[in-house]
Amino acid sequence: MSKRPTTAIYLAGDSTVQTYKEEAAPQAGWGQFIPRYFSDKVTFINRAIGGRSSRTFVEEGRLERILDDIQPHDYLFVQMGHNDSSKNKPERYTDPYTDYKRYLKMYIEGARRRQAVPLLITPVARLHYSENGEFMNDFPEYCDAMKQVAAEEDTALIDLMDRSLQYYNAIGFDEARTFFMVSVNGTDHTHFTAKGADAVARIVSQAVKEAGLTISEEVTL
Repeated sequence: MSKRPTTAIYLAGDSTVQTYKEEAAPQAGWGQFIPRYFSDKVTFINRAIGGRSSRTFVEEGRLERILDDIQPHDYLFVQMGHNDSSKNKPERYTDPYTDYKRYLKMYIEGARRRQAVPLLITPVARLHYSENGEFMNDFPEYCDAMKQVAAEEDTALIDLMDRSLQYYNAIGFDEARTFFMVSVNGTDHTHFTAKGADAVARIVSQAVKEAGLTISEEVTL
């Protein structure tokens, strides 16, 4: 099979990344906005889907389907962690320092086996505001474990948790709240509005621009 004229970036992730149908508006995932911040030399293929952990994404064959399609020099962006932490749903749950790390390495090894480039992305922050006036990391162990994997496997990593927390703190709670569906339905502090998804897509794109990857020069910010 001949190489496509564009580089494909496959997205593996959860509901904060996935592309939503119009009837779900204003709920959105950052994966549906990120193409607007890259040149037309890059094509995004969003395979993220709600409710999946690093484990269930593999067990359902979703990673394998990406690996069936991915070509040399393409990229695989992996944001997992939100659903991995669900102890009340054992079919999703992974222990951060054992199972989670093991599954993440499957994504890395699979991409490299096909001469593609893996990129790990720590979980994006929720709207969790502490009494001392700062936004909080709900997944510290998963972020730490992912950083360990990146170091062990010499894999590029974007610390989206840190970057999103910094951004929320910079803009303040009232503005950050408009990024989340709680501003629409009063209950959901995890999922993004289109405004929030777009903002996170910009954060990810800026991080890619700074990362020194072969696709960094294709970021149009």
